[in-house]
Amino acid sequence: MKIALLGYGKMGKIIEKIALDRKHEIVLKIDYDNQHELTTENLQKADVAIEFSTPATVLSNIDHCFKAGVPIIVGTTGWYEQLTEIKQRYEASDNAFIYATNFSVGVNIFFHLNKVLAKLMNKHPYYEVQVEEIHHTQKLDSPSGTAITIAEGIIENLDAKRQWVNILTDINNPADDNAKVEDVLIESYRIDSVPGTHTVIYDSEVDTIEIKHTAHNRNGFALGAVLAAEWLPGKKGFFSVADMFDLS
Repeated sequence: MKIALLGYGKMGKIIEKIALDRKHEIVLKIDYDNQHELTTENLQKADVAIEFSTPATVLSNIDHCFKAGVPIIVGTTGWYEQLTEIKQRYEASDNAFIYATNFSVGVNIFFHLNKVLAKLMNKHPYYEVQVEEIHHTQKLDSPSGTAITIAEGIIENLDAKRQWVNILTDINNPADDNAKVEDVLIESYRIDSVPGTHTVIYDSEVDTIEIKHTAHNRNGFALGAVLAAEWLPGKKGFFSVADMFDLS
């Protein structure tokens, strides 16, 4: 396949290596210093685009791919207030789009486990639940998109929960917990050189149940994005990563 990389930071470079290892070709690399090369003509040299840029540039990159008719995989988070609009646009077109808060195979298995556990815990309301997420200090959004997906999976399956709330805090000086009973609290920590750790905690007076996913590096995220790039061409419409992984 011929792949365009929209965003060529740490993730973009790892995606490039994995794509080349899987015998694909990178035909376009766009970063902040060569935005002028993001043209319809250049995009149409690619079979698919993989987008890992920033919340400030992702919507423009999506628009460029839509106009060029190039399928796009979007791993950037922090833009989901526009999700409904993007979904309607792609569902009404012949273009193809897939997004995820996290493309890692392991994380998507974790998402599924989180929902199964929440369904079981719905019968045991004396447990209180919260989510903790830890990322590197360069991460721009808080909470992480992955943590939001986890919290939404809990809300979907726990009758007592209605919404999530976030606290960005210091691991040495925890913030006060002002979450209401109907809230799922997400505690966010930013620590140097942490690719991503997510923990779901059910706590009661007698015991604690935890499930946890720890990323050792960014390779799992990058591999998942390349797998999505291999899966998307030939399809039409709007997809989430759940459509790609069979976790039934």
